[in-house]
Amino acid sequence: MPVSTLEFLPFTRPQLDAEDIQAVVDVLVSGWITSGAKVQQLEAGVAALTGSQHAVAVCSATAGMHIALHALGIGPGDEVITPSMTWVSTVNLIVLLGAKPVFVDVDRDTLMTNAERIEEKITAATRLIIPVHYAGAPLDIQPIRDLAEKHGIAVLEDAAHALGSSCRGEPVGKSGSAIFSLQAIKNVTSAEGGVICTDDAEFAASLKRLRFHGLGQDSFDRTTQGRSPQAEVVEPGFKYNLPDMNACLALGQLGRIAAINGKRQELASYYLQKLKNIKSVIPLGLPDYPHEHVWHLFVVRVNEERMGLSREQFMEALKARQIGSGIHFKAVHSQKYYREAMPDAGQGLDNTVWNSDRIVSLPLFPGMTTADVDRVVAAIEEISAEAKR
Repeated sequence: MPVSTLEFLPFTRPQLDAEDIQAVVDVLVSGWITSGAKVQQLEAGVAALTGSQHAVAVCSATAGMHIALHALGIGPGDEVITPSMTWVSTVNLIVLLGAKPVFVDVDRDTLMTNAERIEEKITAATRLIIPVHYAGAPLDIQPIRDLAEKHGIAVLEDAAHALGSSCRGEPVGKSGSAIFSLQAIKNVTSAEGGVICTDDAEFAASLKRLRFHGLGQDSFDRTTQGRSPQAEVVEPGFKYNLPDMNACLALGQLGRIAAINGKRQELASYYLQKLKNIKSVIPLGLPDYPHEHVWHLFVVRVNEERMGLSREQFMEALKARQIGSGIHFKAVHSQKYYREAMPDAGQGLDNTVWNSDRIVSLPLFPGMTTADVDRVVAAIEEISAEAKR
């Protein structure tokens, strides 16, 4: 079939059905479209899924990170350890609060860090560690928690990719504090949104205040189906609440999350089988500890020598064949602002740098078929063969 007649295969597409769309319509005609009962249902659903004691919904995971850092008192003179292999929002917020990001390297194949690497970065100024669960795989969090406890340092997990994943039998988000994303490309989406899970009641109460102006009472009172008129500002806060018309979009998917993640696991397994003998791309490695991977992304590294092309040329070649792809992520320290503001930040980040130049996210979403995977794999083989002619 000529390439020009092929339907474009995006690297991702949300898994929405007619009931999800109707749920939004129902909220729109209900008379209450901002934060209300649907947000409370979403929080309860995420808490039930993860086993967390508290879940706080916000308008984005970035907003969640902001109020969490604020609640922890992160500011000037503080150091926060986090990978450079992450989305820029975390590091932007650290800097905007006046603190210093300290980058830690990751494993070459899983792109996640560990306690040993983090320990090398701890100083007297370290106040917080933000480890990242990557691409749907959970990192080995308990050794990091043990290390942090020994040094009296807080841990805040970036679990944007990890809703529904587990490590050593424990769901990510059950213990400690973790931030999940419900952004448009995530396994469960509310278009934009996030949920912070924590086992710390005081921290959860602070987050609830901070997400809505610092009011000492939740903005929605289920007994009156409206805002509590007696609510007062306890501390200055932000406007980071999630509207019901977003929350309801995620509720249906949350109920189907086992099937959604199961289809991702099936497709990822098929990808790994088909790519086993192809040397032009290298899939990420799997963690060597017991875990459940929810395959938010299917990431490979371009082997430029075997491919005969750079990462950017490979992505353009996929696009010419009507196949989408993405980069998750270009290391934060390599972005323009951070190159100029922190020119030495990449030192000692060999695995991060190597991967940042090579990673590509291939199409992966539940609406795909194994035939779609075959199409992507055939394109990889074709692109490599043409490049070598």
